[in-house]
Amino acid sequence: MKDSETHLPEAEEAPQPAKLIEGLALAGLLAAVLALFLFAKLASEMREGETAAFDNAVRSWVHQFASPGMTLAMKGVSLLGYNILIVELVIAIAIFLFLRWRRGAIWLAITMAGAVILEITLKYAFHRQRPVPFFGAAPHSYSFPSGHALASFCFYTVLAGLIADRVDKLSVKIAVGVAAGVLVLAIGISRIYLGVHYPSDVVAGYIAAAMWVSTMLVIDHVGTKAVARVRKRKSNL
Repeated sequence: MKDSETHLPEAEEAPQPAKLIEGLALAGLLAAVLALFLFAKLASEMREGETAAFDNAVRSWVHQFASPGMTLAMKGVSLLGYNILIVELVIAIAIFLFLRWRRGAIWLAITMAGAVILEITLKYAFHRQRPVPFFGAAPHSYSFPSGHALASFCFYTVLAGLIADRVDKLSVKIAVGVAAGVLVLAIGISRIYLGVHYPSDVVAGYIAAAMWVSTMLVIDHVGTKAVARVRKRKSNL
């Protein structure tokens, strides 16, 4: 019987080299610590009002490009950061399960569940009021950090990483990586353009997401190493 009929996809079960696992885990840990430091610094400056000049300058600069067509486009892009993203998450998990990428499906679900908890916790911890929106009414939730920036960073970067780990073509890896980066950046800009977030909210959302994704990377590679040890013990029995 062929391997494809008896085993999960190679990317789902093949243990990675120990040095690569340790290197990635260390990089993820350093990134998480750096993101935590940057978020704490930004949050402190926000509370002390030191981000006001930056926020107002960027908001004014972005708003000068306002037009009916641009506003319609930005509203559509913004939906990709939260509302439509929920549908995309369900579809992505379903496709992963269909392709027998079970570990990837579970990892994506855990990442997004943690992102929601992190967003709600931080918003209620800082209680920052929304700016006066340029178009429409302001959302009812707090402003810091941007939930759209946080959620989109977590979803699109992790989705791109999971796909890149499971395909062989370099062109596909590059394409999904670039697409993820462009989407995340566009969604953050859309929130500033619509005036529903301060720029510092969006930056904070990206940093918080980077902290969470880096932590997940560390857990993933530590888990991979643990699984490899268990398999090795079983093979020696």
